[in-house]
Amino acid sequence: MAAAVTVPFVPTNAIKSFGPVGPKYEVGRPLRQLADGDWLVEILLVETGEKAEYRLSHIFEDPQAL
Repeated sequence: MAAAVTVPFVPTNAIKSFGPVGPKYEVGRPLRQLADGDWLVEILLVETGEKAEYRLSHIFEDPQAL
């Protein structure tokens, strides 16, 4: 029987930026847990509409977009 996986808090719909002056992205849903315990989260790049996967630990480090 598979163990239950607890999904961490993800700031869904938050608009963040890659560093203080980087492109903006919208935080989406958690996708899967990685072997190191971090999570991959779907993000949407605001300028292009492109979807990508990004580590949750990096999302928490990135600033809110201005």
